[in-house]
Amino acid sequence: MEANITINKLKARFAESIVDAHSYRGDDTAIVKKEELLDIFIFLRDDKELLYNFMMDLTVVDYLGKEPRFEVVYHLYSLAYNRRVRIKTRVSESECSVDSIVSIWPSANWFEREAFDLYGIVFKGHPNLSRILLYDSFQGHPLRKDYPIKKRQPQIGPNNN
Repeated sequence: MEANITINKLKARFAESIVDAHSYRGDDTAIVKKEELLDIFIFLRDDKELLYNFMMDLTVVDYLGKEPRFEVVYHLYSLAYNRRVRIKTRVSESECSVDSIVSIWPSANWFEREAFDLYGIVFKGHPNLSRILLYDSFQGHPLRKDYPIKKRQPQIGPNNN
């Protein structure tokens, strides 16, 4: 299937930053270099023919054994045009950071904290990057594929105040 307006405009505006892009059954995906992430998101939000004004979801995929190991995945929606797009960016295990998009979509705040908590991805520029689901003394990131499932964690028991 031919790419729609979103993929075409991204390729035209950010040709050097688009690693890969495809459209399949109305499902548009672009893999972008993380260095241009903020500019790409501002473009997607502000371009009058796109208007992706709703950041629906953010998640992480762990490709243990591959490099770059992680992929941060953003799901955007245009209320004006009833369109969706998935933007992915790859993150190496050694660097393990990407720019925060909270300044563009404040709703990304909790999603980024969740990804930090469970995968260890650092979102640079986040206003309060702290654990959101696990307690502060929890060690590691439990959704990483190499997290030891039998690992003992420091616990706060019912008799400890």
